[in-house]
Amino acid sequence: MTTDSDPIPVTLRWAVRLLRGEAVAVGLVALWLVWADLTAETTVGLTSALLVTAFAVVGAVALWALGGALARCRAGARAPAIVLQLMLLPIGWYMIQGGLGWLGVPLMALGIGVSALLVSPATNRALGFS
Repeated sequence: MTTDSDPIPVTLRWAVRLLRGEAVAVGLVALWLVWADLTAETTVGLTSALLVTAFAVVGAVALWALGGALARCRAGARAPAIVLQLMLLPIGWYMIQGGLGWLGVPLMALGIGVSALLVSPATNRALGFS
């Protein structure tokens, strides 16, 4: 039996959980978009609709894969994960501007929170940055 002398710190564990949760949420949006694409009564904007759907699918897969890589303490996954989290800031800002502050503010907080978890000292040590 092997014991792990350097377990994954709680900050990295929570970052992985949140990334995987985001992946599930974006995946559900992607499923809804697929359904909306298939049941649309008009095909005027079909190309745009399919591109948005593909973007959502790729985003969900990327978030899930980055969470898995970080769970295995792959240092190279941290920067792309932070970039995706920082993308939540302008999305949240425009949601607030559009009257969806109830959704925009938590999205911005999520992006900042996961980014903070990914640059915390315990995560840095686990990923070999210090």
